[in-house]
Amino acid sequence: METSEQPCTHWRHTVLQLLYWRDVRASALVLGSLLLLLLFLSCCSVISVLSYSALCLLTLTLSTRVFTAVLQAMRKTEDGHPFRQYLERDVLLSADAVHTHSEALLRRINTALVELRRLFLVEDLVDSLKLAVGLWLLTYVGSWFNGLTLLIIALIGAFSGPIAYERHQSEIDQFISMINTQMREALGKVLAMVPGGKKKSD
Repeated sequence: METSEQPCTHWRHTVLQLLYWRDVRASALVLGSLLLLLLFLSCCSVISVLSYSALCLLTLTLSTRVFTAVLQAMRKTEDGHPFRQYLERDVLLSADAVHTHSEALLRRINTALVELRRLFLVEDLVDSLKLAVGLWLLTYVGSWFNGLTLLIIALIGAFSGPIAYERHQSEIDQFISMINTQMREALGKVLAMVPGGKKKSD
């Protein structure tokens, strides 16, 4: 069981290290690369962006390969292929890894399907009302921004939110608590006007 959860834990740890800027250079590189990709996607089609990105990478590796070959010919050395260490790495996916990640993905999909059924078939009126309010707010968000703009905002928020929360945790917790209190009060008033709106006591 520990071996199946180890890759997920490693990836989660790596992502958290990036989001909390533990390595400034790595976080800046990832953020800059993703932002550049999203900006390119907002100007060009996905096929064009992928083609140009692959072409740039291939141009870089071809230039390095040719430059190394010329340098070795001039010096009459046999240093070998410049990317030998990468060519010798194992990049094949193991059946165990695919099986583990497939099972984890399947569990998440099934959990999401059960939750969606519960919300849309109004098993709990309060939770379904919360979903309705959220979807209603999303209609306004969708009228203001397109999908790529939202992705750019989400990316910037992902790299700035955790570090801001870490530095101003008490103030943010207090603000969130105040918002939650006001939302519960407003929801309570709405439910008081709806027949059968209150949750059943356990």
